[in-house]
Amino acid sequence: MSGDVSRPRKLNNGIVAAVCLAFFTGMVGMAYAAVPLYKMFCQVTGYGGTTQRAEKQYAGRVLDRDITIRFDANTNGIPWQFEPVARSVTIKIGETTQAHYSATNKFDRPITGRASFNVQPEMAGAYFNKVECFCFTDTTLKPGETLDMPVVFYVDPEIVNVPELKDLKTITLSYTMFPVEKKQPVASSAPAAGSSKKVPDSEASLGG
Repeated sequence: MSGDVSRPRKLNNGIVAAVCLAFFTGMVGMAYAAVPLYKMFCQVTGYGGTTQRAEKQYAGRVLDRDITIRFDANTNGIPWQFEPVARSVTIKIGETTQAHYSATNKFDRPITGRASFNVQPEMAGAYFNKVECFCFTDTTLKPGETLDMPVVFYVDPEIVNVPELKDLKTITLSYTMFPVEKKQPVASSAPAAGSSKKVPDSEASLGG
């Protein structure tokens, strides 16, 4: 009789263990999925000042209304000099415009960097569309190398239909450059002579 009682107990314990394992596996899976899902959410909604990656190069219409875009640059743990070539540009809403940042590797070996970005005010992120940007890919600079880093963008004319943004005069586009750790062959860590290049003065201008 006792054997009959113990069998259901063992069965129940097995079911409980299976449910716990399934729950644990699901939680781990959700943890790994959380970051890309959050990133996707930010890109779609503009939450947290996340800008949009434009599928088309032009807004379709340009409004007879100016807006000033300010440019900001920061570094976090990477030995680069990273800055905008110009601090601001005034454009028409809907106008496709190209701006430039400059990065110089101040370290004695190649360094790979990756830029994170946002805009202020945060609500404007949903209407700030990037056509091309250095932030879409990682960038590797040799020792002493300087690189011109363009970003092509426009402000969606729909921004004027948002009550909180209809009178907006200025948007700040901000980048923070982080190091990306990549295993390099021993030979590649030696300083490269003459690898530095100057950003031409003609590239310091901004315009549509």
